[in-house]
Amino acid sequence: MGKGTRRKHSATFKAKVALAGDKTLAELAQQFEVYPNQITDWQRQLCERAADVFGTSGTSDPPVNVKSMHAKIGQWTLENDFLR
Repeated sequence: MGKGTRRKHSATFKAKVALAGDKTLAELAQQFEVYPNQITDWQRQLCERAADVFGTSGTSDPPVNVKSMHAKIGQWTLENDFLR
């Protein structure tokens, strides 16, 4: 792990390293030839984004079209005033 050219790791490799929790950080760093701080960063990123895997965005409310809602309220108001 000396000075040299910068390496780019694939997402698969990062996930593999972040999930390999059966050894200490120093052992993992030596096994995968990366710095321990890099492993810690990948583990943190994995924890932060783990909810995205299960589609938490689908549980939020669908977007509301405000203009159509205001138009509908205006229509109901006119109908109510007419019926009075």
